[in-house]
Amino acid sequence: MTLLAPWRRLRAALLLFVCALALGGCARNEVHRQEAYVFGTRVDVSVYGDDPAEARRVMDAVLREFDRLHAAYHAWQPSELTRLNEALARGESMEVSEELASLLRDAQAMAATGDELFDPALGRLIALWGFHKDEFAPVVPDPAELQAVIDAAPRMADLVIDGRTVSSRNPMVQIDLGGYAKGYALDRAAAILREMGIANALVNIGGNVIALGAKGEQPWRIGIQHPREPRPLATLPLYDGEAVGTSGDYQRYFEIDGERYIHLLDPRTGHPARGTQALTILVTPRPKAGTLSDGPSKPAFIAGDDWRDYTRRFGIDHALRVAADGRVEVTRALRARLQWVPGSQADAVVD
Repeated sequence: MTLLAPWRRLRAALLLFVCALALGGCARNEVHRQEAYVFGTRVDVSVYGDDPAEARRVMDAVLREFDRLHAAYHAWQPSELTRLNEALARGESMEVSEELASLLRDAQAMAATGDELFDPALGRLIALWGFHKDEFAPVVPDPAELQAVIDAAPRMADLVIDGRTVSSRNPMVQIDLGGYAKGYALDRAAAILREMGIANALVNIGGNVIALGAKGEQPWRIGIQHPREPRPLATLPLYDGEAVGTSGDYQRYFEIDGERYIHLLDPRTGHPARGTQALTILVTPRPKAGTLSDGPSKPAFIAGDDWRDYTRRFGIDHALRVAADGRVEVTRALRARLQWVPGSQADAVVD
């Protein structure tokens, strides 16, 4: 064994230090992405940073949380939510998790704000239209069955939530959190990322998006999908703490004899909503921004020409609607943020 002289050992140590500095200098910030399929849609988690292993670790944690939420609150596969629905159908109360009780209270308040145009208590109606199946098959409900649900008028206001104990005044209530849970999942993702020290990330759950920080010197940028063409209508920058959600008639639907039946149902008629192709809202930074990007787009979508009244109720100033005839209406606040794709523009600007 050869012993190094002290000066040679010092030179070797200095060389290692210089090499470490060089390697550290070579590490560069970039976008690390991970995709999955959860909540019946594609999920994309992006982290901007210089440590791929750390990015993978935090993205895995986010996706594990999504898997947990998917399993806990699935609307038709065995879950805590289906057990609650079974108890409500029997006229029984059930003690639920603190998380589910909190979700139900929030969804109940959200439904009331939107005149219950979007109401998670309409699970029976959604099932009648065939949207409670993993392998979807188009179906038009039996008119008598449809009318029975319409006459019973199940709604979130029928729920009685006492601490963690949930009951219903109406046995036809069947909870489906499909139009709410993606937004809640965005808030959970943002919380996990921040707890794990991540300042710059973008989470996309089937078009519901939340941003943390930025992508280097540039803000995150997303597109607003054209509802009838394979291209965006426009793009916009998304800043720290902002969230975007879109309800559209092109996401889950079927066609029979040339007529489009979408998954967004109008509780007043029991039939798929008409009058709007797509409605996008941008929620500026505030508590529960992710949740607000999901549920509140639904009553505005279902309301048709009265859409702006419903976005105002939730304190949302940035919104865009594509009407059934293709007209594009946008609020003044959102128009100032948009970069239109060639061939697209607003037909009307509203306050």
